[in-house]
Amino acid sequence: MYKPFIKKLKNSLIGITACAILMPVVNAEKFNVDQEIKISSSRQAADLKNKIFSYIDNVIISQGSLTINAELVQVITQNESDNKVYIAKGSPATFEQTLEDGSPINLQASEIRYEPHKNTVVISGNALLRQEGSEVSGSKITYNFETEYVNAESLENDKVETVLQPKNKTELPKKTKEKQE
Repeated sequence: MYKPFIKKLKNSLIGITACAILMPVVNAEKFNVDQEIKISSSRQAADLKNKIFSYIDNVIISQGSLTINAELVQVITQNESDNKVYIAKGSPATFEQTLEDGSPINLQASEIRYEPHKNTVVISGNALLRQEGSEVSGSKITYNFETEYVNAESLENDKVETVLQPKNKTELPKKTKEKQE
């Protein structure tokens, strides 16, 4: 009589414990623009009057799962709103982020403009976006990390190029494998 009740209670406790253990892992993947931003570099300079901070050589910016690497980063504080714009330059500068589903997205370009208050990053100059083996390249790529919307553009004589990879490109269908053997 008590065995079914104890079995249900035991299964419920196991389920609750599993959820409690996995909860921090799930939350860690969700990107939040309100997380602190850490900046390290070889040198730093500041124009306090105009609210422009420059970080020079070996610059690394991190915010949660987001990382930007560049040779030069200028942080400009907008007077009216106190929002910050991060302009990173490099050969190339890179932007990496882990999305909510756990997959990474990688961006690289000559210039990266990161605006956390708009949830956007705009890359320009040999812009390249990589995700799960697929690539988009162009002159300018805008990426909204909240909606995961991408817009790629090119200069007049250039084209935007996209290379899509199949989900399991290393796995061949069974019939094809059998024919090869």
